[in-house]
Amino acid sequence: MSTTFAIVGAGMAGGKAVETLRDEGFDGRVVLVGAEPERPYERPPLSKDYLRGEQERAKVYLQEEGWYAEHDVELRTGVTVECLDLAQRSVVLTGGESIAYDALLLATGAEPRRPPIPGADLDGVHVLRTLADSDGLRAVLDRGGRLAVVGGGWIGCEVAASARQRGLDVTVIEPAELPLLRVLGPELGAFYRDVHAEHGVRLALGTGVEAIEGSGRAERVRTSDGATIDCDAVVLGVGVTPRTALAEGVLDVDNGILVDASLRASVDGVYAAGDVANHDHPLLGRVRVEHWANALEQGPTAARAMLGQDVVYDRVPYFFSDQYDVGMEYAGLSGPGDEVVFRGDPATREFVAFWLRDGRVTAGMNVNVWDVNEHIQELVRSRATVDRARLVDPDVPLETLVA
Repeated sequence: MSTTFAIVGAGMAGGKAVETLRDEGFDGRVVLVGAEPERPYERPPLSKDYLRGEQERAKVYLQEEGWYAEHDVELRTGVTVECLDLAQRSVVLTGGESIAYDALLLATGAEPRRPPIPGADLDGVHVLRTLADSDGLRAVLDRGGRLAVVGGGWIGCEVAASARQRGLDVTVIEPAELPLLRVLGPELGAFYRDVHAEHGVRLALGTGVEAIEGSGRAERVRTSDGATIDCDAVVLGVGVTPRTALAEGVLDVDNGILVDASLRASVDGVYAAGDVANHDHPLLGRVRVEHWANALEQGPTAARAMLGQDVVYDRVPYFFSDQYDVGMEYAGLSGPGDEVVFRGDPATREFVAFWLRDGRVTAGMNVNVWDVNEHIQELVRSRATVDRARLVDPDVPLETLVA
């Protein structure tokens, strides 16, 4: 009887997993189930060039449409999974069909948070996670007008930048004192505040949202400090939560599906990868990473683990963001209390920021400085104590610090 591998979740992690299974020579049955009507695609363009209409739809997909049939992958799009029967090693689809598996990968991703704001269900209130979401928001950008963005995290900032580049009047509402404060700290939060302000974004910082109001559709946002912001549409960008519903009660779950260093879950034959996986990282301890690169690399690692290979996922977390003419790459995982030092002057928009703890680099972010992120990752991975003066000196090659 043929071996069957089932992958639930047809996003980046699931899509890369099935590619890897075939690349590694697995010739058994592969079933890829996705709730969206789309084949696997990349999400970063959805808040950037695809949203702005600068990238055609075909470019976001991982593979050409015919690839899955050509590689004998059963791609089930627009299909939801009702439950997991781990005792019987089967996945039960809505409608009752059961798919027996020998190994199962859960790559269900995450879903946007929808805070209980009065009026959040009005027409004209958007979230951004899927291609359909991006299509709906692109239509808003095409019409122009006024956009209110609730949340100053990565999605909020990138959507704000794309909307301003398309000429919309944009206001970002963020309860913290700075955008990106939670992830980057005050120094870099101030940097991005200034970038957006210089491009004409109004920033309502240190205030929350009391309600979204309008006659049948969003027309204004009432903030917690009593202000009213008129708008034609609203984007909620207040983070995501891992999609763990299938795992609840049958697997160990705590801020995601708990997996070991090899992405194995708490039940034999079950693996998890991508946004939903709370991973025991050999370098960083337990961590759940919500970025594109993590799904890109964890999917193949999980596939190899399913094939019985001795693998460990130990890549340093990495992500990138493009806002206006400011491109950045970030590697590592900083924490509260880490000291920030700069190689170069942030005022020039070309610099590298490093986060330090006990003389070691926990993370680094290169802004409009290229071909250095690999060295930053090596610094983080090495856990070496570095000479601060040499770290901030642009004339000292980063690779020499690793040595």
